[in-house]
Amino acid sequence: MILADVGFAELFWTVLWLFFLFMFIWVFVALISDLFRDHSLSGWAKAAWIVLLVVFPLIGSLIYVIVRGQGMAERSAKAQQAAKAEFDTYVRQAATGTGNTQVDDLARLADLRSNGHISDAEFETMKQRILGGNAGPAEEPVGESPGPTGASPIA
Repeated sequence: MILADVGFAELFWTVLWLFFLFMFIWVFVALISDLFRDHSLSGWAKAAWIVLLVVFPLIGSLIYVIVRGQGMAERSAKAQQAAKAEFDTYVRQAATGTGNTQVDDLARLADLRSNGHISDAEFETMKQRILGGNAGPAEEPVGESPGPTGASPIA
């Protein structure tokens, strides 16, 4: 029954006011984040801008956008470029630095051979595979098993 007491105009104005309230909060947060992103301003200048934005939010926001609007776009673009460069560096490192280099694989193979998990023939065959040679399957001497689990020690 509460819905019957609220007309369409009242609902529309309430939604419109909420929209502008959220937009104002979003702009205020964007201005504050831009203010702290700028390393060329002193602490006192940042404090003065914050006081202006808190005491006179609408006028302070308009003054901030007029005075520092061009710098906002430049700082935002610079931050996005830095984030993209950092992400690209991470992707390159993740793609090339898997930790599974040939040296690591050969060391693992040598450990398996020294512990008796694989035979010398298996070691040579897998070593050729790691180094890029086209060795066929390992030839097992009669009576020896390929390993404790029967599976290939290197995935």
